[in-house]
Amino acid sequence: MDLAGFAGPSSKVVKPLTPEGLAAFNAEIARTGVVYISRIPPGMRPEKVRHLMSQYGEVGRVYLQKEDPKTTYLRRKYTTDKKPHFTEGWVEFKDKKVARTVATMLNAQPIGGKKGTRWRDDVWTMTYLPKFKWNMLTEQIAHEAAARAAKLRVEITQSRSEQNEYLRNVELARIVNKRNEKRKEKGLEPLQPKEKREKRPPVDDDTREKKNKRPRVDDDARNAQLQDVLGSIF
Repeated sequence: MDLAGFAGPSSKVVKPLTPEGLAAFNAEIARTGVVYISRIPPGMRPEKVRHLMSQYGEVGRVYLQKEDPKTTYLRRKYTTDKKPHFTEGWVEFKDKKVARTVATMLNAQPIGGKKGTRWRDDVWTMTYLPKFKWNMLTEQIAHEAAARAAKLRVEITQSRSEQNEYLRNVELARIVNKRNEKRKEKGLEPLQPKEKREKRPPVDDDTREKKNKRPRVDDDARNAQLQDVLGSIF
């Protein structure tokens, strides 16, 4: 989870929980509710979202997803807006009833505020996530990060393979051109690059045995066929 998009209570020293404390902690987690915001207004930071949501109830943790790095690079290159932008967010309320009420009340409503404020005319787009807890969000983010890393590794491997193939072809062309120059001086025909042969799929043992096995015809049957052919002729 990117710490730049996180806004929550200050970190504390974690102490071992007693069975009673663990039961109370689980009950507290069961009472929480999470609201999903599908669009974060440009330039709004986690601290601002936390401040706005705290007006309606006690807020636990807030996490906003940063925009794609490519989008950030292009925006900072071609515009004057250099501030970090976020695309979506999650807000944890201590009471899931409050979370449900807030999502129903604010969805598709203007953010509001004092006249002239930056996000006064922006509209909230949010929904309540039933049976969704904060630990599910952290697991989802970790899974997406691992998937992106695996995809990146595949792309890098493919790019290296293509680059090596290109360099190999360039070197081969250089060698062929050099040899052709020498052959031209001697009055010989130039060499032609060899075409790659298509690799045939491997043949398994069963297929090979079927090809090798031919139907056997016994002598009696062969003689009978020969007599029929001779009889039809004469």
